[in-house]
Amino acid sequence: MPIHSSSHSRPEAVADYPVAVRLPVQWGDQDAFGHVNNTVYLRWFETARIAYFEQSGMDPLMEQRQVGPILASATVHYRRQVTYPDHVWIGARVARMGTKSATMEHAVYSETEQQIAADGSCVVVAFDYGKNHSTPIPQELRDVIAAFEQREF
Repeated sequence: MPIHSSSHSRPEAVADYPVAVRLPVQWGDQDAFGHVNNTVYLRWFETARIAYFEQSGMDPLMEQRQVGPILASATVHYRRQVTYPDHVWIGARVARMGTKSATMEHAVYSETEQQIAADGSCVVVAFDYGKNHSTPIPQELRDVIAAFEQREF
């Protein structure tokens, strides 16, 4: 798998993700119970997903064709608490590609706990923003994803 991350050493727990983004936990990410609020994990997933689109080379193709992903669903499995201060690594990869949708998998690794703190998946649908409806995933995007992931779907 290609490695796409910052200069910090990527943890083994997210080594199988072609994109892993390292982010600091912000004080304001916590809720009244003193741990990162559940909604923050979805924002972290989004950050890694957008980094995936950028780093894979999908962005220029999506802009050119006016076809891009729109989020259909998201699932998070919370494994352990994350608190401030900490840094997390958020992995992103494509697990499945259908005709019009793809499933992306994510993992959140806590540097402090040295474990996966959460994982989950998001279903994104190919959306034609010019025509305002879903559309089959263009072959060019399929090819870019397959090359980036170094596997066939």
